[in-house]
Amino acid sequence: MISRPNYEQLLSERIQEPRRFIQVIVGPRQIGKTTLVQQVLSKATIPHSVLSADETLDSDNWIATIWEGERMKMKVAGETERLLVIDEIQKIANWSEQVKKEWDADTWNQVQLKVVLLGSSRLMIMHGLTESLAGRFELIRMTHWTYQEMRDAFGWDLNTYIYYGGYPGAAGFVENEKRWRRYVQDSIIEPSITKDVLETSHIYKPALLRQIFELSCSYSSKMLSLTKMMGQLQDAGNVTTLAAYLQLLRESQLVTGLQKFAIDIARQRGSVPKLQVFNSALFNVYSPHTYKQVLTDPQIWGQEVESAVGAYLLSQADINDLSLYYWRDKDDEVDFILANRYEYIAIEVKSNAEKYNNGLGVFRNKYKPKAAFIVGSGGIPVEQFMLTDIVRLFEL
Repeated sequence: MISRPNYEQLLSERIQEPRRFIQVIVGPRQIGKTTLVQQVLSKATIPHSVLSADETLDSDNWIATIWEGERMKMKVAGETERLLVIDEIQKIANWSEQVKKEWDADTWNQVQLKVVLLGSSRLMIMHGLTESLAGRFELIRMTHWTYQEMRDAFGWDLNTYIYYGGYPGAAGFVENEKRWRRYVQDSIIEPSITKDVLETSHIYKPALLRQIFELSCSYSSKMLSLTKMMGQLQDAGNVTTLAAYLQLLRESQLVTGLQKFAIDIARQRGSVPKLQVFNSALFNVYSPHTYKQVLTDPQIWGQEVESAVGAYLLSQADINDLSLYYWRDKDDEVDFILANRYEYIAIEVKSNAEKYNNGLGVFRNKYKPKAAFIVGSGGIPVEQFMLTDIVRLFEL
């Protein structure tokens, strides 16, 4: 199996620690959450059980039953600690309340049963955690696969990654673009929207949600006001509905609208969003252009590169508790502003087809960022940047 060593190390360390928190693995679909657990447990020495909520029809009592079974195993074997892993936890109705009850009982009785939870629906798990398990869990945030991971696993070059993105399950189909598109649509996008969004939220216009998603993907790395978005959608409702649907897509780690950087938070929230996919595969799966076509069109390729850099920054910001914005003031703009509390880094993405603008200089003079630089033509090579640990940018 292909491994993700950083996550393996993190999960291994967490399950070896004294019992303190439920470990919850979250992330988008098809990025290897279940595989990660299998790989870590294959090397673990702690006694463990792995169960899937897919296996039950009795959702009312299943968690209590399997939990009590793990306690009994500990008593019979004389174990001082044990690990219980539950996959697809979101498929159990009212799962968070049931987990809370059993976890609190073990805490009271000093039973050293450690717990790892994971599932295919990030949105459903996050909703359950915030409802009932506050203060009892710790997140392990997994992202889409980076360029370095896809390069090491499949031998991809940068251009292949920029176009096809970071879904390892789709890597075997890149020689057949039609099949690749169908796989991404049927196995990743459709379950993400149907299972993660439509089944967890009150969506009165499912067709509109799908339209917003497809439009947002095609506009990745571009600014588009919600008012203008309404003009391109059928039965669009109002701006509030569009904003709410876009937020749900963001929570599912599909696509988001980056806010404009401003010291005043109210100005951030009222800004025109810059649309950005979490995985560049989502930008290209609906594109009318083939891989060979975009490579020979400088304007389209410029958008491809900026979108891929944005996807990398967005995913890395999510797991490192950073914030990502764009900035614009009249004709001056900067593609991305990476923020770590009160420290800022300004990043402009340039291809050979683009003209230089004064945005970086204006932003530097106005906000005094920790760093301001170009990625691409005339600056840091795109490949080098895509291999960079962005946390280190704040340490330089």
